[in-house]
Amino acid sequence: MIQVDIKWDQQVRFRLIEIIALWEGRLTTNHLCDAFHIGRQQASRDINKYISLTGQDQLILDRTIKGYRPADSFKPRFTQGTAHEYLMLLHQQYNQEETFEFFNWGEAQSTVLNVPERAVSPRIVRSLIAAARANLRVDIDYVSLSTPEVRGRIITPHSLVYDGIRWHVRAFCEDRSSYRDFVLSRFRNEPDLMDKSPNTREYDDDWNHQVKLTITPNPYLSEKQQCIVADDYAMENKELEITTRKALLHYYLRRMGTTQDKGLLQKEPEVHQLTARFDINSTQ
Repeated sequence: MIQVDIKWDQQVRFRLIEIIALWEGRLTTNHLCDAFHIGRQQASRDINKYISLTGQDQLILDRTIKGYRPADSFKPRFTQGTAHEYLMLLHQQYNQEETFEFFNWGEAQSTVLNVPERAVSPRIVRSLIAAARANLRVDIDYVSLSTPEVRGRIITPHSLVYDGIRWHVRAFCEDRSSYRDFVLSRFRNEPDLMDKSPNTREYDDDWNHQVKLTITPNPYLSEKQQCIVADDYAMENKELEITTRKALLHYYLRRMGTTQDKGLLQKEPEVHQLTARFDINSTQ
């Protein structure tokens, strides 16, 4: 099965089929009808098409639940099969209840803690994306906590980054002669697209360098507490190995709430439950 041969809108519906079937255990045509505002016949065709593409043993029509359930051998083909995907759908429902109406739990409830979104100008983002696609220099105003006054900078953006809290753009900064991260909400005024730059993504060493990160429970927790933390993250032998870009390492460590400060680990082990080790020169 080659996903590129399947229309994008149908792939989106296939993703929903997998997520609902896997995480709720019951899929009906109503899920597709309500989510995408399509007719029951179209929804039924989508489910049958999914079954024919992925195998007859993926979904089982179970008349006792009046819907489809995932087979014991169910394997996601259009999703990763992670809880995050389902939780993101919940998040989308929380923000766009009129669009995502398929989670009807009756008296049961769920909620998501929403962090206030940073104010980001669409025109600035559009310009940065256009510059990144064409590898153009951008003359743009920026503020920071170290330099609170509006100051012009010339940058060459190449990637957008979400650290779990806010969005950044990774770019070459001519003022610092290095690749740096700029918070999108701190750009000001209208950007001015300029000429092409020789400072492309391929020369951003920290971006291209992969670092192996090993996250472990705080060793000052009791043995049983360490096992609980290890189970939280599905660790193997109390270790969670992750590969990330060197440029994103500090975001990852902060997002995971890790610390390498022995004093903090020892003084407040239940607050600082995770620690990490990594080799900056690990892989290229």
